[in-house]
Amino acid sequence: MPAVPPRPGGSGLSDTGRVKPVALTIAGSDPSGGAGIQADLKTFHQFGVYGEAAITLLTVQNTRTVAEVVLIEPRLVRAQVEAVLDDIPPQAVKTGALGSAGIIEMIADLALQFRAPLVVDPVMISKHGAPLIAPDARSALADRLLPRAALVTPNLHEAEALAERAVRSAGDMEEAARRIHGRCGAAVLVKGGHLEGEAADLLFDGADVRWYRAPRIDTPHTHGTGCTYSAAITACLASGEPLHAAVERAKRYIAEAIGTNPGLGHGCGPVNHHAAVS
Repeated sequence: MPAVPPRPGGSGLSDTGRVKPVALTIAGSDPSGGAGIQADLKTFHQFGVYGEAAITLLTVQNTRTVAEVVLIEPRLVRAQVEAVLDDIPPQAVKTGALGSAGIIEMIADLALQFRAPLVVDPVMISKHGAPLIAPDARSALADRLLPRAALVTPNLHEAEALAERAVRSAGDMEEAARRIHGRCGAAVLVKGGHLEGEAADLLFDGADVRWYRAPRIDTPHTHGTGCTYSAAITACLASGEPLHAAVERAKRYIAEAIGTNPGLGHGCGPVNHHAAVS
């Protein structure tokens, strides 16, 4: 785990004398609160981690639809991240929806300054089917940003795009993870939520393959699961947990969050960000 410098001008201690882990999310905003930075910050808080956020894009959405997506200027995204790094440097960073090649390339350059692990959730499309990344940005994501990551967390559709092959089975998931790792060198967590049977995810760290399994829950309320899952992993890494343990703990949390969802909205509702952490 990379060393993290103390805060300039401060001891790095809270009023109680304890160090508070810090995590940064660089992602889009969901006004309905189920995904994006809103989901990330709720998850960080649930794991006892202080959350920071740099906004990359604004959406007009609810549980039924995404009506509009507006990108933030890359210079303003950069200024947000640099302000955070200069004052309250995080112990872990995650990215979500980045929107454009310009933002992705800028974040890839900034990542060279991160003294903390980077988790990349390669968000390409919303739960409602709306594109959250420009077509020309996919190569920038794969070739510029992923090589800066400690962990990449694609769902099956994203794994297919990054591995450039169909992913329809457990064997396909492993092959895709190996291909993505070979391309960028990062550990890869392929999420198998769209396959039949139990909800099984595969982690390949470049040496070992590990499976993380949970019973499948029959519910439409799964909005923000990818954001929440990757945020939980990021929170665990910020707290100093090793990668395998972070994924295992985050998997338990997201399963509980789906199973205890609050049933909000008239479409694909959010998960329960108040779910127990174990």
